[in-house]
Amino acid sequence: MIGGDFRSGCPIASTLDLVGDRWTLVLLRDLMNGKARFKEFLESPERISSNILSARLVAMEDAGLIESRLYQRRPKRREYKLTRSGAGLLPVLQAICCWGEAELPDRWPAPATFMTRTPEDLMKK
Repeated sequence: MIGGDFRSGCPIASTLDLVGDRWTLVLLRDLMNGKARFKEFLESPERISSNILSARLVAMEDAGLIESRLYQRRPKRREYKLTRSGAGLLPVLQAICCWGEAELPDRWPAPATFMTRTPEDLMKK
């Protein structure tokens, strides 16, 4: 269960407290599309800086959206995966894709594999 300091009891405001920054939904998108390692996130076209990426991954793990495991000890390197809570945001991202494709000209089309996936599919990985 996700806990934390929320500015109000409103579910929209509280969700935005967790995912409403510039990067969290982009990182969730990348995780939902198979990225799992720090270097892979850095290769995304949005070009997140490494210090912001580190901070967002920690915040997302603290919020219960992702979990990590150490896959290398020296230097320490982690792999990230969605929790059930994080995977549950897939329909939200799919809805944002639909809206963006309909309302914002010249956007990339969302891959069919992303648009037809379910949260349960994400948990099978």
